[in-house]
Amino acid sequence: MSVAWQLARAGASVTILEKDRAGRASSYVAAGMLAPQAEMGFDDIEMFRLCRRSLDLYPEFLRELEEDSGVEIKLERSGCILPALDRDDHPRLRRLYDFRERINLPVVWLNSEEARETEPMLSPNCSGAIWIEDDAQINNREMLRALQIAVINKGVTISENMPVRRIDIKLNQVAGVETDEGYMRCEYVIICAGAWSKMIEGIPDNILPPVRPVKGQIVNLRQNSSCGLKKVIRARDVYLLPKSDGRIVVGASCEEMGFDTSPTAGEVFRLLERAWEAVPSIYDLPIESIEVGLRPGSKDHMPIVGDTEVNGLYYATGHYRNGILLAPVTAYELSEWILSGNPSQLLRNFNISRFYGSLVN
Repeated sequence: MSVAWQLARAGASVTILEKDRAGRASSYVAAGMLAPQAEMGFDDIEMFRLCRRSLDLYPEFLRELEEDSGVEIKLERSGCILPALDRDDHPRLRRLYDFRERINLPVVWLNSEEARETEPMLSPNCSGAIWIEDDAQINNREMLRALQIAVINKGVTISENMPVRRIDIKLNQVAGVETDEGYMRCEYVIICAGAWSKMIEGIPDNILPPVRPVKGQIVNLRQNSSCGLKKVIRARDVYLLPKSDGRIVVGASCEEMGFDTSPTAGEVFRLLERAWEAVPSIYDLPIESIEVGLRPGSKDHMPIVGDTEVNGLYYATGHYRNGILLAPVTAYELSEWILSGNPSQLLRNFNISRFYGSLVN
């Protein structure tokens, strides 16, 4: 919807073909965390730069979205705490902190007292923490609702319950798509099918996106007077996000279970146990829901965005854990690429060619 909206804003005629309901798959289940600095490891600088650029674009993205939808979505700069909760955590986090400091990221090391002053709900076992003031979060469900309004207001047709069976390619050029209701001619096809991206027929084998479903379970807790969590907590193997609607989102598992979307006791138990270790006061909170999404994980867990060897065929998939975070940069950069014909320099490292060595524009 983000890419379609930006294309339509520039005057393109766009149709979204959605196999189920728009905005109700993994993007709906996501927590809405916008945390490029908290997520960054030691060896993914290019990915961090892309994520950081997308976070920087969010204010403009949301301003335009409100203009076209009438819905105000707030970017919540609540910051993020990475706490050390045991002897293994402390040296691991110090290494992460030192690395971020060496590359001049705005991070702060908190001692145990400072960490609990910043977030009083943290466990007394916290011996220190990394504080990242710039990381943020958003109400992704409200954003999806606003995007749906915006694309319709800009003249985009959304055809729900309309799976694409096959992409028709003639003489290395996109000619159209086949659906259950017939054939549709088009000049461009942008595959934004998430975990299902490689299941559409007609894509040549040499550019088939290596994307698979990675199952993620989350638990929605309902806040009450016993737990007034304010900051985003990212502990080892779990995060806790206090939302403006009164939920605390606890997530998320990473499971290689194919397209299974059944919640399971073991993973839910593990998430809640890790969350309780970080914030003990969640113990008495009521469980509002348990939800499951399928992240689109690529072979290297980085997005696949850009053109292909087939003229008119583009990808915007494989965003894995960062689909909400990367929505602005994907939409702006890819729509400009398609409309101008000039490849995006920012996306050059995220093309399908990195897997197949293809010669791409």
